[in-house]
Amino acid sequence: MRIQPADAANAAAAPPSLHDLPKRILGVLPTNPLGAMVQADMLQIVIFGLVVGVALVMMPPAQAKPLLDLTGTLQEVCMTVVRWAMHLAPFAVFGLLAQLTANTGLAALGGVAGYVGTVLLGLLLMLTVYMTIVLAVLGRNPFAFLSALRELLLLAFSTSSSAAVMPLSIKTAEEKLGVRPSIAQFVIPLGATINMNGTALYQGVAAIFLAQVYGVDISLGGLLLLILTAVGASIGAPGTPGIGIVIMAMLLTTIGVPPAGVALIMGVDRLLDMSRTAINVSGDVVAASLMDKWVGGENDPREAARREWERECIRDQTGADVIVGSPPAEG
Repeated sequence: MRIQPADAANAAAAPPSLHDLPKRILGVLPTNPLGAMVQADMLQIVIFGLVVGVALVMMPPAQAKPLLDLTGTLQEVCMTVVRWAMHLAPFAVFGLLAQLTANTGLAALGGVAGYVGTVLLGLLLMLTVYMTIVLAVLGRNPFAFLSALRELLLLAFSTSSSAAVMPLSIKTAEEKLGVRPSIAQFVIPLGATINMNGTALYQGVAAIFLAQVYGVDISLGGLLLLILTAVGASIGAPGTPGIGIVIMAMLLTTIGVPPAGVALIMGVDRLLDMSRTAINVSGDVVAASLMDKWVGGENDPREAARREWERECIRDQTGADVIVGSPPAEG
């Protein structure tokens, strides 16, 4: 299945080449962040977001909290609009696939089936890598490890949201895998934000598939740029259902593929979204287990749980996620 570039609304830019890579690297820092957002330059947006995020982390909490609250509100507004669009998306996707199948025949569905199989195979290989780490580094039985995660993986698969299952992820790591609360409650929320390996893999495969559909030849420089942008875009992606398809629309412009191409894969995105969310969540738990082995020390887990309970009491009393000032001395 291939769509000629002339039929793609002529909206795509020329695909990048290896010769253009130095210029791309030099222009990675945006001189005008708002202009980069208007032009949907995803790589510049990601770099700008990373710089602002590091600056907020290094600032005193009292000064950073107002901007964090503002950005949190803006994210909720954007996610609300995205949810509205996702409710209308099935009808639009049905019409597009019906027209595409009528024009090109069943070969279009065969191409989409090959794309789905490729993504699922890649996610399975990634899960195999995780279980190899569990066996080689943690010294645990991978099947027993997966058995302890079965309820968590089922919930992640059904909700397609790593943020929604975060409390269960922490509970599973603490109670079934023996991870210390201080480590589980730090690593898993951080992983739910930046550890999006399944999403990065999906975006790379989807971008290459759509490039083949539209007949766009991706050179070595384009592949390197695609890998860099896909990994960067997956870091900090909100853990909400369907967000991967939104990021994909912006990612396609980097390699010269029309963003409208995402409509071709939206019909099967729900299944892939559920699968990659399960992989993301399992990666968070594996990372927490590794950190517990490496930096857990010899402290009593029950003492760590007691201290964390005291911190939660402070959060309940203050009603703030960010605690400004030093908490009372533990004792």
